[in-house]
Amino acid sequence: MQSWKSLSANVQVGTLTEGWTLATPPTEAHDQIRVLRFAVFFSAPFDAPPVVHLGLTGFDLDQRDTSRLTLTATEITGTGFIAEIATWRETRVYSVAFSWLALGA
Repeated sequence: MQSWKSLSANVQVGTLTEGWTLATPPTEAHDQIRVLRFAVFFSAPFDAPPVVHLGLTGFDLDQRDTSRLTLTATEITGTGFIAEIATWRETRVYSVAFSWLALGA
């Protein structure tokens, strides 16, 4: 019988993160979705893709516009996953903090 393992961590990304485009609203196509893809690597690999749960723990959003934010785990493998942070319209996102939990064998 194979034992289960769990890994977890806290992550904070923002305007100092390479490729951060979420603080600048689009000049055209206001419904355009802006996405930051952040790679998370497990400290120890899983034998198969684990179940990954993300929890939003903090954010810094500009108060001038409606707050719009999504956080999704994609491309989950035994060695890591991609955290996709997205916003749209005029929302300005300066930073996002989240925790993740991976459960698998």
